[in-house]
Amino acid sequence: MSDPSTVRSGPDRTRRRAAIVVVARAVLIATGLVTAYYLLPLDERGTAGVSALLACGSAAVLLMFWWEVRAIVRSPHPRLRAVEALAATLPLFLVLFACGYYLMERFTPGSFSEPLTRTDALYFALTTFSTVGFGDITARSQAGRVLTMVQMAGGLLLVGVAARVLAGAVQMGLSRQRGRPSAQPPSRTDAGTRDPEAGP
Repeated sequence: MSDPSTVRSGPDRTRRRAAIVVVARAVLIATGLVTAYYLLPLDERGTAGVSALLACGSAAVLLMFWWEVRAIVRSPHPRLRAVEALAATLPLFLVLFACGYYLMERFTPGSFSEPLTRTDALYFALTTFSTVGFGDITARSQAGRVLTMVQMAGGLLLVGVAARVLAGAVQMGLSRQRGRPSAQPPSRTDAGTRDPEAGP
């Protein structure tokens, strides 16, 4: 007869291993995005490049999010996959706006209350996203304020709508694991059919 503790330790070990992989991947993704932000030759882009960067970056955030939602539904560990999705989408969102702030200050000096280095731009993007807003760096130009408002609105959508979508994807993934369709009522024929082995 098998020991119940050994039976339980198999799935626990698999879950722990999956959690370690998810955390490692999330850290690698965030580190890779921030490293790319510091290494990319952003100084060579003009003002048209700023708009193109923001448009392409926004499309990349949406595509990544859509891909992550599909991956959550199919994953054997949907909750862990949702954590990884947030860990990938959030840094991409912040780095995208940090690039926008940095480039705006480079090509339209005086857009912010002080000249922005890459670190300053990332700091401003993070304080704006977290709604802390210390006030040490502020947008002065109309374009800078519009970009900051776009980030604020995007941040609210990311926190509100995206969290809800991810939670729904997790529920669908868990339902799929259990082998029953999610949110589908039984059909009439299923409800009226008796199991022949159930007896009278």
